[in-house]
Amino acid sequence: MPCRDSYGYALTTSPEAAAAYDRGLGDLLRLRSGGAAVATAVALDPTFAIGHATLALLGHEMCLAVDLDARLRDAELHAGRGTERERSHVHAVAAHVRGDSRPLLQHLRTHPRDALLLSAAVPTIAFAGATEVPEDAWELVEQAIPAYGEDWWFTGLLAFVRQEQRRFDEAMELSCRSLAVEPAAGHSAHARAHAHYETGDHAAGLAWMDSWVSGSGQRTESLSHFSWHAALHELSLGDLDAVRRRHDTQLRPELGLGCRTLVDTGSLLFRWALTPGAEDVPGLDEVARLTGRGVLERPATPFLAMHAAVVLLALGDGAGLDRLAAYADGHAHPTQREVVAPLARALRRLADGQAGEAADRLAALTVACRRLGGSDAQREILEETRIAGLLRADRYDEAHLLLDARLDRRSSARDQRWRAQVLRDADRVAVDREDDLLQR
Repeated sequence: MPCRDSYGYALTTSPEAAAAYDRGLGDLLRLRSGGAAVATAVALDPTFAIGHATLALLGHEMCLAVDLDARLRDAELHAGRGTERERSHVHAVAAHVRGDSRPLLQHLRTHPRDALLLSAAVPTIAFAGATEVPEDAWELVEQAIPAYGEDWWFTGLLAFVRQEQRRFDEAMELSCRSLAVEPAAGHSAHARAHAHYETGDHAAGLAWMDSWVSGSGQRTESLSHFSWHAALHELSLGDLDAVRRRHDTQLRPELGLGCRTLVDTGSLLFRWALTPGAEDVPGLDEVARLTGRGVLERPATPFLAMHAAVVLLALGDGAGLDRLAAYADGHAHPTQREVVAPLARALRRLADGQAGEAADRLAALTVACRRLGGSDAQREILEETRIAGLLRADRYDEAHLLLDARLDRRSSARDQRWRAQVLRDADRVAVDREDDLLQR
């Protein structure tokens, strides 16, 4: 009898290596550290193609210290020993890492229960995704419903899709159903975190998040992202002292893992600094140092590129933004060329003091920015950057409209204060102009 993973797929390897790999797969689907178990599987069987491919995928997506070329070479070398599903899996991973995600999407049409690759294809807390727009990711998940039934992991993934579709009651019900079966289900906890945030349920969302990370979720590898969610609630509530405590205890740059330093700590510091009343916000120099120039100027995914661009802006690194734009211009991935490159150039304008032009360029990218991956809550950083540009350009009416739209989406004491500041600044400028006219 062949070895099989938890979803019934054959694994062409020894029983010991298969058990280690399946343990790692289970941990990855719970958002725990599964890389070590997968590495153990490869050590037990150096000809295990799926194991090599998985390590390459984790290195590519999570900025882990993995020799991508070596892992892909070994995966492709030994794939011929495996089943058709294993050969397709290896080909899909290799193409995805090299910039072509079409084989990954095709693989999932034939093998929808390949849970690791379905997770990689859908933008979530763990992966940047392999689809151009959220609707394509939603379709992938919807098509897989018959293959998974009541599986707790898939139920959490479906919950995340439902909150993106703004079907928040369904998202909450699905996430709670999954967590009732597997209290450590990280994807389900993540979906619930988004449902709380998107409905403006900040106090309850914050209380639940703190209880989960100190309880059932304490072994989760991506705890910094859940801390980021908690900090986002605290920002929305206008509790900047709590944000500082959260940063100092849970989100200092050196506490991050791989790309999480950039994605979680970097984005929090940027948004915190934009918040009315924020004082003594830590700089992003340490985030940049730990992230490394390679990721900042040559990011593997458009999602990482979005975060790299705002960090470079915060550092006032116009030359770095130029190098990011040049890298994206020459990239094989169309989103890098068509969204990342113009985004980097828009932020270069802001770094150069051309705030109005930067805001206009960001406005032109509003729809296209959905292609960057991640969640609505993460991509909001670009909307906030645009608001900051409008304010620097003294275009208060436009900033006011954007803040009104944000408050229509959800309650936020932070945005209310920001809106009040915009109105005060607009009145002050109007009075100053009137005084200038009278003096003439």
